Amino acid sequence: MKRDGSRGRRPLRSRRLREGRPLLRAALGLLTAAVVTLPFTAAWQYDALRRAVADQTAPPASGGPGADAKPAPAGSAPVVLAYHDVGPDDRSRYTVSLERFDAQLRALRDAGYRTLSTREFTDFLRTGRTPGPRTVHLTFDDGTHGLWTHADPVLARYGMKAAAYLITGQVGTHRPYYLSWAEVERMARSGRWDFQAHTHLSHERAAVDAAGHERSVFTNRLWLADEGRVETSGEYRRRIAADLDRSIRDLLAHDLPRPRLFAYPFSERLDQSNLDERDADALRSMLRKRFTATFTNNAARPLPAGPHAVAVGQVQRLEVTRETSPAGLLRELARWAPVVPQDVDRPLSHPGHWQATGDTEEPALGLLTGDTRPRDGTAYASAAYRPLGTAGWTEYRLRATVGGLHGTSNSVGITVRAGSGHPVSLSVGHNTASLATDGAKDTGDRRGCGLDPSTTHRITVSVTPRRVRVSIDGEPCAAVRAGRWPATESAGGFALSVHNDGPQRRWPRFTSLKVG
Repeated sequence: MKRDGSRGRRPLRSRRLREGRPLLRAALGLLTAAVVTLPFTAAWQYDALRRAVADQTAPPASGGPGADAKPAPAGSAPVVLAYHDVGPDDRSRYTVSLERFDAQLRALRDAGYRTLSTREFTDFLRTGRTPGPRTVHLTFDDGTHGLWTHADPVLARYGMKAAAYLITGQVGTHRPYYLSWAEVERMARSGRWDFQAHTHLSHERAAVDAAGHERSVFTNRLWLADEGRVETSGEYRRRIAADLDRSIRDLLAHDLPRPRLFAYPFSERLDQSNLDERDADALRSMLRKRFTATFTNNAARPLPAGPHAVAVGQVQRLEVTRETSPAGLLRELARWAPVVPQDVDRPLSHPGHWQATGDTEEPALGLLTGDTRPRDGTAYASAAYRPLGTAGWTEYRLRATVGGLHGTSNSVGITVRAGSGHPVSLSVGHNTASLATDGAKDTGDRRGCGLDPSTTHRITVSVTPRRVRVSIDGEPCAAVRAGRWPATESAGGFALSVHNDGPQRRWPRFTSLKVG
């Protein structure tokens, strides 16, 4: 009976197993499907995030009229403003609050400024024709998300335009920090934005030597740790060329116009990189081949927009941060505005127009005119007159009267073509005067003269693209001719200096100065 009973239970268990197999197969099928589709689901969600278009914030309530400040003179060249991000993040000085950004644009509008598109700006660079009485070119580096969510509605409020400089390899990544391509496309369709180059993936820092010091990967040859060496020149040049070309292809692939302008990552200077002169020249050549001009916020020789900047191939920008007040922005624009020699009126009466070029802490102009007593231990003081506004000067005349000259213990100096690659410096003492210059011809040049001993001298310095002449007390003293370089390469304004190796009370001084 037990054997018969055993035989009776086996068929029942088999039937149950057979009945459960479809459920098991279904569960296994669902599990398999989940495993197979998980990567595709994750990829779809990631792609959706990349393509997402965030809601925009409403611009803040208007705070009334803009800052009350005198705008730049009519006919001035455009000034390029460098922004980074707009939004509520108060941890970074490079993120301008929505309220401050609105107030800045309101101040620009009320002062009569018009914003330029990249096409209008590059047309100015190409032709030299002033695009309007008061113009600015708004630029935003990196392509951050705040440009769409916060900055765009404010631009729309004031009918202004801007250019975003994209790190194309970062678009759609690290959301919501960077813009998505869908947001970029909407911004382009608005007509308020155009998009320029800021590398593909070279906006980062990496080791440039065995010690691990990190610098911009765009302007430095990298340390190859696995091989224990620095990139060769060929490796560096191929890497940068590929990155630039990829950034251009990325923009074209999204139906955006070919970029015309390029902004250096971190605004790092080539003279502070590990590139030798040949590699630096190769980088400049690659950029000239692909773009009309490049932008930086930190040039060794700051050149605002104009023919002199075009000749060098680099335009200096005015950086705007969260600390920049609307009134401060207008003051800076006035300081950057080009000025012509015939419009310079009584330069020694305007302390705010002078910028100290030495290491003194005293007010710059007071040391030159004798109104400020130098601190103990000071032997030299110098200041440049409106260096950004005069950067394009090529032809002008200075007439100065100096006093307080005694023996060989002190002297005054006048530098013309200041800030250029070919400055000319005049030194005048009690009974001698001499010129020092970079690149002047030797044949026929007069580099100095003897003077009738006097505590006071009248100095005239005449500057043309090809020659600098000096007369003192009405008599010719010295002259130098320019080398064979374009006139724009020696463009620049002037700086004054005073030197004293003797007692502090016997400092020389400038008593009058006229420009024409």
